[in-house]
Amino acid sequence: KMILGSDSHTRYGALGTLAIGEGGGELAKQLLGRTYDVACPGVVAIYLTGKLPVGCGPHDVAIALVGATFPQGLVKNKVLEFIGPGVASLSADYRIGIDVMTTETSCLTSIWQTDDVIRAYYENIQRPADFKVLIPGEGAYYDSVVTIDLSQVEPMIALPFHPSIAYTIHEVQENPEKIFAEVEEACNKQLGGKVTMDLRHNIIDGQVHCDQGVIVGCSGGMYENICEAAAILKGGSIGNGYFDMSVYPSSTPISLAITKNGIAATLMEAGCVMKPAFCGPCFGAGDTPANNSLSIRHATRNFANREGSKPANGQIAAVALMDARSIAATARNGGVLTAATDIDYDEPTAEEMVYHYDGSVYEKRCYEGFGKADPTAELRYGPNIKDWPQMPKLEDDLLVKLCAVIRDPVTTTDELIPSGETSSYRSNPIGLSEFALSRRVPEYVGRSKAVRAMEEAREAGEVPEEAAKVLTALGGDLKKTSIGSCLYANRPGDGSAREQAASCQKVLGGFANICQEYATKRYRSNCINWGMTPFTLPEGAAFPGEVGDYVYIPGLRAGILAGQEEFAAKLIHGDTVTDLTLLCRGLTENERKILTEGCLMNYYAAGYGKD
Repeated sequence: KMILGSDSHTRYGALGTLAIGEGGGELAKQLLGRTYDVACPGVVAIYLTGKLPVGCGPHDVAIALVGATFPQGLVKNKVLEFIGPGVASLSADYRIGIDVMTTETSCLTSIWQTDDVIRAYYENIQRPADFKVLIPGEGAYYDSVVTIDLSQVEPMIALPFHPSIAYTIHEVQENPEKIFAEVEEACNKQLGGKVTMDLRHNIIDGQVHCDQGVIVGCSGGMYENICEAAAILKGGSIGNGYFDMSVYPSSTPISLAITKNGIAATLMEAGCVMKPAFCGPCFGAGDTPANNSLSIRHATRNFANREGSKPANGQIAAVALMDARSIAATARNGGVLTAATDIDYDEPTAEEMVYHYDGSVYEKRCYEGFGKADPTAELRYGPNIKDWPQMPKLEDDLLVKLCAVIRDPVTTTDELIPSGETSSYRSNPIGLSEFALSRRVPEYVGRSKAVRAMEEAREAGEVPEEAAKVLTALGGDLKKTSIGSCLYANRPGDGSAREQAASCQKVLGGFANICQEYATKRYRSNCINWGMTPFTLPEGAAFPGEVGDYVYIPGLRAGILAGQEEFAAKLIHGDTVTDLTLLCRGLTENERKILTEGCLMNYYAAGYGKD
């Protein structure tokens, strides 16, 4: 089957389901009975052989895969198919743990061949009828192949600020000074002088000392990860030094299972703190590391400020991704970086590794309302739940002012709209927009508001002096020109599917983004659904614009509706006007209407999208 989910790590590929994480706009189309439009993707075979060594876990495979594919964009917007004889050696938890991390390769989605291991998984969760055998057809053709010999995988560590900054733990142990110096230089360049990353202070007598360990979420909090971490720590201690460790199961049934069988007790006896099933540390709402500390996490991402740091306020922490097994080995060693393959421990028995699912915690607490709609039931609105502001349509021409120019190689959605405490504003569009780019370009919000005020004045029949002066010099017509803010980034949108990364720009008056390429299909779709034209530059073209410059695109509305994909624009820098070519390729007919109507909500309100 196929699933659309509003989270970038919506992945059920190991269970034989094609699951894609998208922004809320794409889900809204589905809820209204529309189709999911996506260009036919390329398909990459991830061919597995061998068997993982003892002490290696799913995150070790995932980090190695991300490190090998993301930097060159080898699998961007493609479907990964995990096949080969090595699949049979992996449990369901291992497969799920690898699969959930494929998001970080920038692929569209991933799916696995299925077998009796997955059949048993479906039986355990009391859904045996949903199992189907999936295997490659005879003569299956792939666009490319990535081969992984599981027997050669080593414990891995992904250093700040991306899961693709991948090293083996042994490499870091052997040469921490050199590696940390290189990572510090790249991180501090990205931080733009707002705060300084210092990794090397964690090197003491040639050993790397970590400050915090966390096992959490959809990648880390799986039953087998926690079970094996407990086996490594059994009878030991994390010590009473600075290092601390927290464990978050990925679901309440898993939390119940490890409580019943004593695994939670084993971890607590070693000094770990057991937490409820909550994704918090993964997005900065729990276990925020201390300033300039080194946190090792079995979580999905280690972007700058992802875990709750605030670089603009002088606070930064280094988050490194590791597998639960090596986190436990490090904890057992008092926080000294340690690969789980380098210690002796009694592996859990086959019986101990069997997860007994108990769905009663859902049956007793969750309301199953599908097919039982009650129109008389009133929704409860808290004081922080607000309606969306009215979004203006696109006029004939467009004038945008550059309110942020980011030349980092990649700009993440966590930079576009930070996670963490901002979650409390998710139902307050205007309140949430105040956080847009706050940890990367704090001035962006004020600049965009000023541009939005010019558009509001124009709509009210007034003459915004600054915009009028620019348009007069270009021969433009203020009455038929939308005025908006614009973001330039080399490669924006890596990471989360959250549509707020685009909607906040729109709420602040955004009308376009310009980039070399979009990091993900998800973010580009979000821009379109929120009425922001997703421009790119011709291949190899440098962007000469700076903050405060204007870009004028005459005839944009008519061009979009006609299917035009190349636009002659003008870049205005002071008194200098430069010709600029902007591209907007591959829009569907519906997407063209969404952009010209101003956003997806306007599109439906205008009566489009009906059968």
